[in-house]
Amino acid sequence: MIGRILLALLLCLAAPAAAQPPGPAPATVRVLLHTSAGDILVAVETQRAPVTAGNFLHYVDTRRLDGTEFYRAMHTGADAGLVQGGVRDPRKLFPPIAHEPTSRTGLSHVDGALSVPRFAVGTAQGDFTIMVGNQPYLDAGPGSAGDGLGYAVFGRVVEGMDVVRRILGAPTSPTEGEGVMRGQMLSPRIQIITARRVPAPR
Repeated sequence: MIGRILLALLLCLAAPAAAQPPGPAPATVRVLLHTSAGDILVAVETQRAPVTAGNFLHYVDTRRLDGTEFYRAMHTGADAGLVQGGVRDPRKLFPPIAHEPTSRTGLSHVDGALSVPRFAVGTAQGDFTIMVGNQPYLDAGPGSAGDGLGYAVFGRVVEGMDVVRRILGAPTSPTEGEGVMRGQMLSPRIQIITARRVPAPR
């Protein structure tokens, strides 16, 4: 009897563990950017990047993104780079936010990721960028430029990457812009007509 019990226990231990059902997806909020180049639907990572996502949604909910622009297109390859837009008027800016590095959030600068530009840590405000192609050098870590803390990813494009790529390929001024941004300023700018929360799909 004891032998049969031990055999049953050994068989249970040897059997593969039952597959665990996947946990719920991290919470996100969807925002529709209605632009002069077309619509871009984004999912904002309110659970994994609450500070940066909350800041973006604050600009959305107060309608301070309405009437702003995509003003920059930076190329890192033939069909890769990033586009940058958002609030630049100092009168419409909220205070800077704390930095949420990708090493903490687990997010990354993959194709379609939304990120927030900054100068020093804790200076990010009303701008945002969208990646075209993977840009891992912008993540926190040894491969990151500057202080090694990278930039804060806070969302991703759900629909409209064709619009983002169209903005990346739009004409730029050869003379406008300062420093590394010279030659990257869109001419004409792409207007962000409205930015609104939209319901999640059922």
